[in-house]
Amino acid sequence: MSAPAKFMFDLDFGAPKPANTIPLSDHETKLGEAETRGYRNGFAAGQQEAASDSARRLAVAMESIAHSLSLLARGLSSVELRVEAEAVEVAVATGRKLAEALIAREPFAEIETLAKGCFRELVNTPHVVVRLNDALYAEAQAKLADIARETGFDGRLLILAEPDIAIGDCRIEWADGGMIRDKAAADALISETVQRFVEGRHAPEAELKGSDDE
Repeated sequence: MSAPAKFMFDLDFGAPKPANTIPLSDHETKLGEAETRGYRNGFAAGQQEAASDSARRLAVAMESIAHSLSLLARGLSSVELRVEAEAVEVAVATGRKLAEALIAREPFAEIETLAKGCFRELVNTPHVVVRLNDALYAEAQAKLADIARETGFDGRLLILAEPDIAIGDCRIEWADGGMIRDKAAADALISETVQRFVEGRHAPEAELKGSDDE
């Protein structure tokens, strides 16, 4: 059997390998391109980070503005409720002063108005009793008789003076009914109504304040 053939290569494995080199101009070009890509990538990343940071800051600012506007709206609602309640209180106080001044100037005016309304509806009533303050008794005798004639009331009219009835108040009574003008009772009812109204206006204000404290 013949010996295997040996392959002989025209290579010297001991010789140094040639270096993988590129021209300097190409190297500088590629280096410039790499620097440009790096700059662009860095710039883009920086812009993205800046945009994200700006978006976060804007979101925080908008949330703060929304909260401030909410507080402002609540504050305005509270002010409006308080002003409305105070306006009602002032109006009632002013009305009371005007009523007192009117009664002092014309104490019989309200009694006269009430009597005219009653007598028109009582033309067929046998008798009517009018009770009022004794200071107005003399004036009432003359004026109530005239009112009875004007309204067509031809029943018996009895006028009684009672010192416990306040000036400007009166009680008109007939067989199956009667009417009362009582300023003190009316004031009490008005005060109660106003108090409920004011409390109703202050309740939302207290709720708004409580929610702000939370």
